[in-house]
Amino acid sequence: MSEMTKFGADLIQAMSEALAHAQGKDISGIRVSAVDVGTVDAKAIRKKLDLTQDEMATVLGTSPSGYKKWEQGKRQPSGAARTLLRIMEKEPEAVLRALSTDKSADENHTVAAPH
Repeated sequence: MSEMTKFGADLIQAMSEALAHAQGKDISGIRVSAVDVGTVDAKAIRKKLDLTQDEMATVLGTSPSGYKKWEQGKRQPSGAARTLLRIMEKEPEAVLRALSTDKSADENHTVAAPH
């Protein structure tokens, strides 16, 4: 079998496995791990950080209207946003410190919430 033909066969097999996985089928030799961080209370976390809804949306990299839907319970954040919210809930100072652009705050290890 030529190298290009083997590559094509490998590619077809990989895409077939990806499709089967997307359809929820078990794939031999593939282990799927899921981590559920549970639901988060975006409003409580925001209030704890003393941020406005617009500021919180900016911190999370989402639109203010999308963020407001999280607070209203119309939608739940997923993926990275939910993970960041969970971190903000448990280590708010670390998140604010990491997102701060104030160099003196980094040196002193303190950050005031952006207002």
